[in-house]
Amino acid sequence: MSVASPSGTVVFIGAGPGAADLLTLRAVDRLRRADVIVHDRLVHPQLLATLPLATERICIDRGDLNDPDPGGTTGELLLRLAAAGRFVVRLKGGDPTVFARLTEELAPLRQAGVVVEIVPGVTAAVAAAAAAGMPLTSREAASSVTLITGRSARGKAEPIDLRPWAMLPGTLALYMGVEQIGEWSRQLMAAGRPRNTPVTLVSRCSWPDQQVATTTLDACAAEAGRQGWRSPAVVFVGGTAALAGVGPLTGSLVVVTRPLGQEAETAALVRAAGGAVLHVPVIRITPPADPGPLAAVATRLGSYDWIVFASANGVRGVLESLRSAGLDGRGFGTARLAAIGPATRRSLEEAGYCCDLVPGDYSSEGLVESFAGLPAGGRFLLVRAERGRDLLRRSLEAAGHHVEEVAAYASVAVDELDRETTQLLSAAPAPWVTVTSGAIAEAVIRLCSPWIRGWRIASISPVTSAAVRRFGLEPTVEAVEATAAGLVAAIVRHETAQADESAGSVAAIGSSAPLGS
Repeated sequence: MSVASPSGTVVFIGAGPGAADLLTLRAVDRLRRADVIVHDRLVHPQLLATLPLATERICIDRGDLNDPDPGGTTGELLLRLAAAGRFVVRLKGGDPTVFARLTEELAPLRQAGVVVEIVPGVTAAVAAAAAAGMPLTSREAASSVTLITGRSARGKAEPIDLRPWAMLPGTLALYMGVEQIGEWSRQLMAAGRPRNTPVTLVSRCSWPDQQVATTTLDACAAEAGRQGWRSPAVVFVGGTAALAGVGPLTGSLVVVTRPLGQEAETAALVRAAGGAVLHVPVIRITPPADPGPLAAVATRLGSYDWIVFASANGVRGVLESLRSAGLDGRGFGTARLAAIGPATRRSLEEAGYCCDLVPGDYSSEGLVESFAGLPAGGRFLLVRAERGRDLLRRSLEAAGHHVEEVAAYASVAVDELDRETTQLLSAAPAPWVTVTSGAIAEAVIRLCSPWIRGWRIASISPVTSAAVRRFGLEPTVEAVEATAAGLVAAIVRHETAQADESAGSVAAIGSSAPLGS
């Protein structure tokens, strides 16, 4: 194919194994600049959900493995897009340079003189080793690591001959090797690899249904069939034994239901404790249905004694309204600023504002208590969602204060879950689900009704727990402190107690006297 004077750019980006937070900063920058993103089905849909909505996306199959040039068609597509002067991103799972058909896709671009950039990603072997807690190399057991494809270019019907690598010292990392695990394991043993060589498999690394399993070379084929190991997967032969299982949430899946862009703190805490995360935003944050009152109040913020923010969304809404009015922080005048909790305080501070008050109890009740000693006659502005509790307003008015409320945003329930998310949730074995507000409780129970009665519910506060109970469900745990850290800590305490109880039961059985003694 020949295209004259291509004026666009093509950037090959490694998406890593799945989780969006494993992207490099350069990858994030290029993705934000892209006019069109060409991706395959190995790219996690939730990673795609973080990209600008206006960016065109083209999903392609990975090609026919029996095609002698499986990347050629994709390369021609990239060339056509670049010839139109567009900034094109080819987003690939893992790293673009490792078993990713980069040569075939690059060929037509280089022939036509298209400007190409390659942004590396976390390749599957590195990510899988981290997930399993195993060093790929060590001075004692593995002085090298060899990356090998588990099947030939002509397809999975012809497994690659692994005998030449059988006695290499160090770790063998096999990509795409699950389908032919019986064949290549026999090859390795026949070529002299010991039958008891440790084998570690990581299936669907960093996806919610990630599996980590350890076995031996002679047993790995039987284990693959028994446990139903799924692709994409990496199999490690030899090297250092896996150390997975050290975190209190190892083996647990936590469904985080906060809106898009507000899940990061909870997700990071879960992953730090060894758990897997599936982000399922069940509500979305929108401007209020009637933006007029917020726009009007933005011009007289300095007339209040106190401006009270009930969430970080409220902070963002007020600041955007200030900017729209051509104003800046001086618009607050001498008003003092209160935040319902640490996350809301951080939103103020990150925008350059000092927070004058955060209650000890991160709730409306805590704010009521904090303001209880003020003399009557204060002027308060309460910044909140369109729907919310009116406890603080009623309490302040009863104490003789002048109170105004303004809706800075709305929480809109998601109509339905996408097909990929539905499949993941239906297959998830008794996950945790986080519930952080009454609106989220209502939405998650409606959207996840086929499964939620078999799940464990983590509630952020007594008010949220009450909302859950209105639907006939009982939270498994409730956070002591109404924060992301408090929520994850409650889950960890429960899992730790369950593990201790199981260990105690096993110890009691092991120490019991034999029957008939």
